[in-house]
Amino acid sequence: MSSIAEVAEKFFDACETGKGWEGCKDYCQPDATFAAQAEPLTDVKSLEQYAEWMKGLCAIMPDGKYVVKSMATDEARNNVCAFGVLTATHTEEGGPVAPTGKRTSADYVYVMDFDGDKIEHMTKIWNAGWTLKELGWA
Repeated sequence: MSSIAEVAEKFFDACETGKGWEGCKDYCQPDATFAAQAEPLTDVKSLEQYAEWMKGLCAIMPDGKYVVKSMATDEARNNVCAFGVLTATHTEEGGPVAPTGKRTSADYVYVMDFDGDKIEHMTKIWNAGWTLKELGWA
């Protein structure tokens, strides 16, 4: 059995590199939920939906790279927080507008709650408005 920190790191990488649900599901409960107070994610309620959303985002910004700035495990609360920075340029069709050629550097945090050694819920903390403006989407 992997530690929750190891599972969180593997999930984070799969999600941030656009592997979609197929690449993320082994780290999650099948009915894992998702929450974010960010306009682009208003209708996203499951971790499966979010993983697929990220897959789509990676497709329209194929140069996207992330850096993990911090990862912390809270054993008492059975969760892992991961702070990352995504840098990417909108170059491909399929976004909310035609490719803008604009670049973003977006700070965000995933708070992953575990049931045993699988993620049961994830909250994304992200200033979506900032990112949308940088990309020329708002």
